[in-house]
Amino acid sequence: MDSLNFSRRQMLKSSACGFGYMALAGLSAEAALKSASPLASKEPHFAPRAKRVIFLFMHGGPSHVDTFDYKPRLNKEDGQRLPFKAAKNIEKSSQENLRLMKSPWKFKQRGESGLWISELFDNVAEHADDLCVINSMHTNGQSHGQAVMKLHTGSDSLVRPSVGSWMVYGLGTENNNLPGFISICPSRGHGGVRNYGSAFLPAVFQGTAIGDADTKAKEAQIKFLANNSTSALEQRKQLSLLQAMNERHLKEVKVDNEIEGVINSYELAFRMQSEVPTLMDLSAETKEMHALYGIDDKTTENFGRQCLMARRFAEAGVRYIEVALGNNRWDQHSGLKSGHERNSQQVDKPIAGLLADLKQRGLLEDTLVVWGGEFGRTPIAQGKNGRDHNPQGYTMWLAGAGVKKGHVHGATDEYGYYATRDKVHIHDLHATLLHLMGMDHKRLTYRYAGRDFRLTDVYGEVVHEIMTS
Repeated sequence: MDSLNFSRRQMLKSSACGFGYMALAGLSAEAALKSASPLASKEPHFAPRAKRVIFLFMHGGPSHVDTFDYKPRLNKEDGQRLPFKAAKNIEKSSQENLRLMKSPWKFKQRGESGLWISELFDNVAEHADDLCVINSMHTNGQSHGQAVMKLHTGSDSLVRPSVGSWMVYGLGTENNNLPGFISICPSRGHGGVRNYGSAFLPAVFQGTAIGDADTKAKEAQIKFLANNSTSALEQRKQLSLLQAMNERHLKEVKVDNEIEGVINSYELAFRMQSEVPTLMDLSAETKEMHALYGIDDKTTENFGRQCLMARRFAEAGVRYIEVALGNNRWDQHSGLKSGHERNSQQVDKPIAGLLADLKQRGLLEDTLVVWGGEFGRTPIAQGKNGRDHNPQGYTMWLAGAGVKKGHVHGATDEYGYYATRDKVHIHDLHATLLHLMGMDHKRLTYRYAGRDFRLTDVYGEVVHEIMTS
């Protein structure tokens, strides 16, 4: 062969028995697959501060005045009547009483930043200097169903795509063998599958559920992922035949989002079989790592497993991951002390472990961790020892990529009832999360039923004050 005409392709094909050429062919096929897939990684609108989100959902509404929003005056005036008008939407029993109830837990200033955090979250408090606490959240919907849907989809009454679906639609995924959006042990009520659904977005952008809130994390699986009765080669042949039939139908009808979604979902499901089981196998982690997340303790094992899985999926390139303490666990209309203590004991150490693990791996630099429920709870008592729902003012916190460390944004009144300063609506939070991921919430739209839809509808302002400069 003339050496002057010896190309790189010819060299790879002829050398080492052609293995170099095989590798090139494999990489080319992989590149073609990624470019053809709707889940392929996409360019953001502008430089992102975060690459992925882990949302720690506390279903039921944890009490902000007992966790991250210290109210000395509430403690001082315990048992006295609320000195201003209560919201009309609280239950009648609370409306007739209006008796202030102090927090049963002590607060301390934590870290160099001096954030006030109660003893319910002593382990998370060790990371106070990494937290960005928003004490001025407010939302729509007094009921769980309304508020949970608002938190997850931006709408409290209509079927709309979830936050994770919007993010994957806008950015794709970093790993072509995994879903872009995973929900670990999600709640079955108060929206259920809608909270990780794609609504009118193509089906490939919906979240993939691993178990549910009624399933122990140790036993949680993705439904129908494994096929032990048919070999991988036979499955590939069956899938190729089915996909060919779907493609032929698609050519005949020209446009069919459902068929396109099915085609992409089938291919993704086939590829997931090789990667997901390995990621969900926590036995590969060290004993020290299990201890960090509390997996070696009966109380914290379940949520610890969820948090460790979240880290593994984040590290593998999943764009949006939700971890839930579900089934309305934080809804203490009575028995506040015993209920909130039980819940915090389950999640405090695992969450602290997740933050520590992400930080030591360098993942916290481009991972955004979000903590919170659908609303907070009132500073007035419900019955003898409970608190009612409070969407008028509550707390959520963020940590990691792009947000200020050891920072408190906004405030509720002196009792913790209404958000009063630098208020942040749930639409504002959604706009801010998208912004941190490099997307303009006003530009991230999808044409459906004759109009352009977006996560924030016609609302939402980015909260630049919580971001690093």
